[in-house]
Amino acid sequence: MSINASGWRPEAPVAGGKASPTVTGNKGLMLEEKLIFEIGDVETTGVDFAEAPPLQGRGWGGAVPGAGLGETSPTPSPSPEGEGSADLLAGLFRTTPIGLPGLSEPETVRHYTRLSRQNYGIDLGFFPLGSCTMKHNPRLNEKMARLPGFADIHPLQPVDSVQGALGVIHELATWLITLTGMHGVAMSPKAGAHGELCGILAIRAALEAKGEGHRKIILVPESAHGTNPATAAFAGYQVEDIPATAEGRVDTQALIARLGPDVAGVMITNPNTCGLFERDMRTISDAVHAAGGYVYCDGANFNAIVGRVRPGDLGIDAMHINLHKTFSTPHGGGGPGSGPVVLSEALSPFGPLPFVAKQADGHFALIEEETAGDDHPHAFGRMVAFHGQMGMFTRALTYILSHGADGLRQVAEDAVLNANYILRSLDTTLDAPFGASGPCMHEALFSDNGLATGFSTIDIAKGLIDEGFHPMTMYFPLVVHGAMLIEPTETESKAAIDQFVAALRSVAERAKAGDVSLKSAPHFAPRSRLDETLAARKPVLVWKEPVLAQAAE
Repeated sequence: MSINASGWRPEAPVAGGKASPTVTGNKGLMLEEKLIFEIGDVETTGVDFAEAPPLQGRGWGGAVPGAGLGETSPTPSPSPEGEGSADLLAGLFRTTPIGLPGLSEPETVRHYTRLSRQNYGIDLGFFPLGSCTMKHNPRLNEKMARLPGFADIHPLQPVDSVQGALGVIHELATWLITLTGMHGVAMSPKAGAHGELCGILAIRAALEAKGEGHRKIILVPESAHGTNPATAAFAGYQVEDIPATAEGRVDTQALIARLGPDVAGVMITNPNTCGLFERDMRTISDAVHAAGGYVYCDGANFNAIVGRVRPGDLGIDAMHINLHKTFSTPHGGGGPGSGPVVLSEALSPFGPLPFVAKQADGHFALIEEETAGDDHPHAFGRMVAFHGQMGMFTRALTYILSHGADGLRQVAEDAVLNANYILRSLDTTLDAPFGASGPCMHEALFSDNGLATGFSTIDIAKGLIDEGFHPMTMYFPLVVHGAMLIEPTETESKAAIDQFVAALRSVAERAKAGDVSLKSAPHFAPRSRLDETLAARKPVLVWKEPVLAQAAE
């Protein structure tokens, strides 16, 4: 600190990685927040405890030390009964200070509330992530999922006590089969990649049942989701790439030319990650089937065609459906997710257990085991310990029933309309590599081609943060250099999209003009630009108390 004529003046504190004009580092009512270890004190707690009485019990005894967070737990001693030194915690007593900071309740609440204000979510604004389908989650869905009959049940309850829950699963399964034009559905997979694995394992089981387990090649187009080749490799298959055409679609002739007796199938994303519909899908499916293989479709982009196109009509054998995308259940944060897999008539017998069956008397049965006389002797096994994610099922069915068939059709139409509005609003400002290929589907794809020398997609993304928008998906798909993939979904209004377009156009024009301030953006966020490569490869995950260097004498 220093003193001048106007009194105390601070040296410029650092906030957001740069000098701050305020003493506290706060910016208006957006409060700067330190790490919890820097706020609390490991020597104290926010709660007062009375001294605990001596504990006597089987396997250990003696007085318990004080409750301070920096003190140690009791040392095991022989039991009063003389039965040796076995203790109730199997030798896992803490012998060193726990080292957690002690905060009062107001301090704790304020800490996490301030951190939450630095987060960005769909309830704050437009989330333009391409290929992720970040759409509004209606509160009606949440209310239904929290009803006691759904939220409080246990997977080991007797089947007769959860008939309503099983009815929800069965009803949702019926809708998914109807919307996709498929024959059956496995409800238990947890999310997209898990669903992919389910579909590939069903394909493998079907091939082995025909004595064709020697087929070890899965063909994956360049425009497919990145998890597709990873899933195929995880299941033990060799992956071969199929190139894309100049217009961003699968090179159908190259795919057909590669088919043969060693090909188990193809994993294709439709609409693909360039935001385009694969117009030759039926031709591809027919060719794969004629060669003895199966067709897996990545259904992450089903939101663009729900109610408009039935994948079963395109010859698809298996497709996962991300309930947390198309049917508007919570997305991100590591879960919970849900990725049911719809199956063709050829693959349905090989789907996993368990599944819900509606009996003639209206009773719902949960089929969990293969027994003599069952009509599902070829199930490849189980994907999970129990039956799926009940909360996600309830939310998805609520969303479907509240929209109805006509409403779901409008979802796809509005999502495609919004994406094309963005594409045509920005294709004179940003390079649209496939803009000449016709209308896009659910997402608009741009590249960093045309920016000033030294500027790239990362500068556009960081500049958008200063404008109050979460960045779009960057550098994906890999077939486009410096890709910027934007998916507005159907839930954004024209006013919201217009504001986003204006912000992105402004940032793009600055990058094209060589505005060097973009190289250090964001300037208004709680934290400025980080070394993302270093943060990803060498993250600091453990807090250590800073060591203050002694002043030189």
